[in-house]
Amino acid sequence: MKITMLGTGHALVTECYNTCFVLSEQEKHLLVDGGGGNTILWQLKRAGIHWAEIREIFVTHKHVDHLMGIIWMVRMICHSMNHDAYEGEARIYAHEEVIELIRYISSQLLQEKEIRFLDDRLHLITVTDKETRNLMGKPVTFFDIQSSKAKQYGFTMEIEKGEKLTCCGDEPYKECEKNYVENSKWLLHEAFCLHEQADRFRPYEKAHSTVKDACQVAERLKVENLLLYHTEDDNIKRRKELYHAEGEQYFHGNLYIPEDLEVLEL
Repeated sequence: MKITMLGTGHALVTECYNTCFVLSEQEKHLLVDGGGGNTILWQLKRAGIHWAEIREIFVTHKHVDHLMGIIWMVRMICHSMNHDAYEGEARIYAHEEVIELIRYISSQLLQEKEIRFLDDRLHLITVTDKETRNLMGKPVTFFDIQSSKAKQYGFTMEIEKGEKLTCCGDEPYKECEKNYVENSKWLLHEAFCLHEQADRFRPYEKAHSTVKDACQVAERLKVENLLLYHTEDDNIKRRKELYHAEGEQYFHGNLYIPEDLEVLEL
């Protein structure tokens, strides 16, 4: 399995794309979030993944920088279905609020001949807290991260027997997530900025964390590989160097600070 980071930035970045990624294994792909617009299509193209190959999508929450790219995916899929250019079906998973929002926005912005495929061949599937489903042929358990902003789900996937990948969404780890995060082979966690720049970027006011915070969590919960995303972009040219320098003081596993379109083998 591999992960392709389509975007690595927070909501207001301009030097990179908003955080979203694709998990891939052989011919199967899972898109997680879509960023803030139709740049999702350009990022997929640049990554060598045709948008029509994406048959499973998970949306963590309703914020613009995660949701609006999904509306473009809905449009592309339904438009293609309407022109008999799309074989088979596709599925979008999310909690109830997000599913209803996708359905509503689509009904307002897309043509009737396109939205007729919703819940027919493009299935909008509501998932609940602690529910397990098969995505990419692997068990995936969704969990409520108990956000104070907008309801948000993370997930943990069994990538191999006894090995799991856990995504905490775009907010800091909370103790309610311990059973999912602890002993993860891979942990995907936001890191808004360097701890030494917290006074400048004020991550805590936005319900975000620093590199130091995320690394301390991963160390305490015995994570093997930590991937940091959803960052500021003021330090984009030196982000890897700076984030590694701070993070390695607190985390002694493998630390990854990917760039947009970077691919990592899991």
